[in-house]
Amino acid sequence: MTLGPIEIMTIGFESGNFTGEILAELETLVNAETISIIDGLFVSKDSEDETTFIELDQVEPGTDVARLAALMSRVDGLISDEDIDILTESLPVGSAAAVLVFEHTWFKPLRSAMANAGGELIDTIRVPGVVVQEVLDIVEALEEEEN
Repeated sequence: MTLGPIEIMTIGFESGNFTGEILAELETLVNAETISIIDGLFVSKDSEDETTFIELDQVEPGTDVARLAALMSRVDGLISDEDIDILTESLPVGSAAAVLVFEHTWFKPLRSAMANAGGELIDTIRVPGVVVQEVLDIVEALEEEEN
């Protein structure tokens, strides 16, 4: 089986509570086969030197985190302990994060079309929307100064 592009996303919750408010949007993306969630865990930053985590496939039923776990199509074990340390080092003490591994399933038909045409994906670059907006705001401000 050939996978689509994979992305690891860390979603921080400063209060340390995952209330499930993002679940509806994730469900929409999964149900539309835009993404598949193929791995994930929930992390709590207990102190500057200590984090605790639970794999999403091991959470207790009946919680919002369990609802998130139910969206997973499979568990591939792609997140290592070292990855957890790197992904959560900037979290403030007392916060929490969901670390989700997405497969971009929307890409599979495009990948097949590219292969049939003799093409291949050479590279992708992900630029966070916040960064793009900051650049656009700067460009707009510079243009206003010129006028």
